[in-house]
Amino acid sequence: MTQASAAQSTQYTDLASQRIGGQTLSCSDDFFAEMENLLKPGRGVFIEDKYTDRGKWMDGWESRRRRFLSDGSSDDGLDHDWCIIKLGAQGRIRKINVDTNHFLGNAPQSIAIEVARIEGEPNDDTPWHTLVEQSPVQPGQENFFTVSNDEVWTHVKLHMYPDGGIARLRVYGEVVANPAQFAEGELIDLAYIKNGARPLVCSDMFFSHMENLIMPGRGANMGDGWETKRRRPIGDPDVDRDCDWLVLQLAAPGTISKVLIDTCHFKGNYPHRFSLQGINLPDNQARDIELLRRDSEHFALSTKADDFDALAWHTLLNETRLYADREHSYLKELQPHPEITHVRLNIYPDGGVSRLRLWGQAAR
Repeated sequence: MTQASAAQSTQYTDLASQRIGGQTLSCSDDFFAEMENLLKPGRGVFIEDKYTDRGKWMDGWESRRRRFLSDGSSDDGLDHDWCIIKLGAQGRIRKINVDTNHFLGNAPQSIAIEVARIEGEPNDDTPWHTLVEQSPVQPGQENFFTVSNDEVWTHVKLHMYPDGGIARLRVYGEVVANPAQFAEGELIDLAYIKNGARPLVCSDMFFSHMENLIMPGRGANMGDGWETKRRRPIGDPDVDRDCDWLVLQLAAPGTISKVLIDTCHFKGNYPHRFSLQGINLPDNQARDIELLRRDSEHFALSTKADDFDALAWHTLLNETRLYADREHSYLKELQPHPEITHVRLNIYPDGGVSRLRLWGQAAR
């Protein structure tokens, strides 16, 4: 991952990611390489001697060569190729990454991005809106486009001109949950990524990204969780407190009724204990945290722990023992608390947690 792509993935959620349900629905042509590759993890690989009965195997979406005739028309009646993607979660789009990794002599000349907000499946009557005007892209690299638009979208249509191959598409943004999906009085997982929760800052995420904590399902392996490096506090001036920690913005302000901490796959490296705190931050303090988050190159602010210690946190769960490779549920142990907007998960002294679930009532 390049520095640029790492920065986007720490600031925003990839709304098109397969992990949260992103899906390629249709395309004009994927003769050489299937459209489904666009949303796979990583940047794509190149295997020099791998071929299929259709030609060179490529890890991306690649259409056949379009032949233009002397009158300006093409052999298939189209002037470019396109692919429609359903976002895994609707949201506001902030950045687009069109990655042409390994596509050198077969990359498109330019791309454009359209978006739609619809219920159900797109069809010929779907109203598409331009998000990124037709713009040149470079072969063999990530091509970033900044978006200035506060609308909420459900689908993306990627256009490439006139044809060629794209390894990956990343649609970075902020999840906006659809209130119509929740029944009156339903307990909502306020720490779930598809409901709009976001991890903002943490002390450390050396081994794996803290966004894994709020992903769907149980962790696939030890890399699919939040894991910090081993703490060496004795004599280390950079270690300023006795635990690692993470601040999470809830999907909506609310009160928490049930907590689940899952250490799935973490056996020799799970935390010994944890505690949970909550706070209701006014808009100006929430903005300050957001600024710290965006200013942090590595998305980890261990040197600024005092900024968060000074806040008026409510204790939700006192320090509690954890065990290896296990789901831990808490109901009666939860302390009464007012409506909160953010939680702070403290793990003692360090280690890995696979998932965090916080079920509660969202404020109406």
